[in-house]
Amino acid sequence: MSNVTTLARPYAKAAFDLADAENATGRWNDMLDLASALVSEETMANLLQSPEVSGSQIVEMLSGIAGEAFDARFRDYLTVLAANKRFQLLPEIASLYQKLREEADRLLRVKVVSAFALDDSQEARLKDALARRFEREILLESEVDSSIIGGAVVYAGGQVIDGSLKDRLTKLSNSLTN
Repeated sequence: MSNVTTLARPYAKAAFDLADAENATGRWNDMLDLASALVSEETMANLLQSPEVSGSQIVEMLSGIAGEAFDARFRDYLTVLAANKRFQLLPEIASLYQKLREEADRLLRVKVVSAFALDDSQEARLKDALARRFEREILLESEVDSSIIGGAVVYAGGQVIDGSLKDRLTKLSNSLTN
């Protein structure tokens, strides 16, 4: 675990708690994503490093750029980040916040790598099977990799389910050589 993650976690949790109390987790997700994108932009990133620019000035700049996309509570949140000199953590805060939101909403992000593109029917069947297995709603991301020859590899919740033909052939080859 990186130091950035350790530093960002309490800020992500605080943001989630505030958003959840206001029943505005989606809105906060959008505001954090926008703030993260803004501070990641090269010019703004340089301003964050400048000792000549105060935290309150950065809050004003971000709020000015975002306009009504940032509500008053979120601007207060940014002020806390400014007071603690933690703007550079916003991308990690946004990422951790999204994970907290997905956990609370019982969502699971799943990546499926297959040799050929899955059609809508296959994706729906796979989502249903994974939803039953993990007891969560599935957010499916598909990727094509012809090197796996056939089948699919599923990455879900820290688990890897390798049903690829490449893996089966490798196991068969290993068993024949041993």
